[in-house]
Amino acid sequence: MSITSSVKDRIHILKKEYDTLRPGKDALLTIIDESELPENVYNSNAIESSTLTLKETERILMEMEVSRNVSVREVYEAKNLARVINYKKYKGKEQELTLELILLLHQMLLGDINDKVAGRLRSDNEFVRIGTFIAVPPKQIERNLKEILIEYSSDLNSYFLDKIAKFHLDFETIHPFNDGNGRIGRVLINYQLLRLNFPRIIIREKDKKNYYKAFTVYQDNHKTKLMESVLTLALLEALHKRITYLKGETIISLADYVKKHHVGAPAIFNAAKRQSIPAFREKGVWKISREYLSK
Repeated sequence: MSITSSVKDRIHILKKEYDTLRPGKDALLTIIDESELPENVYNSNAIESSTLTLKETERILMEMEVSRNVSVREVYEAKNLARVINYKKYKGKEQELTLELILLLHQMLLGDINDKVAGRLRSDNEFVRIGTFIAVPPKQIERNLKEILIEYSSDLNSYFLDKIAKFHLDFETIHPFNDGNGRIGRVLINYQLLRLNFPRIIIREKDKKNYYKAFTVYQDNHKTKLMESVLTLALLEALHKRITYLKGETIISLADYVKKHHVGAPAIFNAAKRQSIPAFREKGVWKISREYLSK
């Protein structure tokens, strides 16, 4: 089931506003991306059960010591993913998504972590299971990846988020690598968005339940609606955040909004989660423009 026309209209209006506000403000958008990088890295790794906290991730990316002993693997996972995210930000507008690029990004992600599997597809008897689902056999991986890449690039009629959601579901169902499939898959989502001049999104660890459920639904009955919903909410939040900053508005916490207006907290926070108000998260805290109070 495709994304509804009303949601498409909302995204179109926000994208138009975003495009109108952004000229001459590349420096600000770069600052937003840089400040958001630890959150992006933390959440993607947390979905894969990393034990690092957001604060520890921030310190690692700043080349600072953390207050406890953490595994060398988790340190490299944070640094490598940050490197991949930054790389694709600058390459996204230059290079179409190809199998060669996917392999390069995987090499960057797994380098110094597991060099035996970094940058190569599963082969021989390297079968994997995702829950109760067995991914495609190694001999079918390259063909299947090329098929979904062609399907994505040649489909000129489907809505862009429908296409990205299906590509992500197909990619993770193929599970082409021995390790790093989820993190690479989420990097590719943002690569596809950047190619379309949209801001990157964060799929958050707190949303992991719905995110994982979307794969089960797809593998069981090929329905894509739940993943489309996950991506849509994340994109609306990313647009709301950047538009608020580009307007130069004063940002306050949603908790302060509730206190000042004596409104029901559950209703306001639910509206934020549904993205029916222009709220967004920073370090897990819901925020909104102070100017929105008068609207």
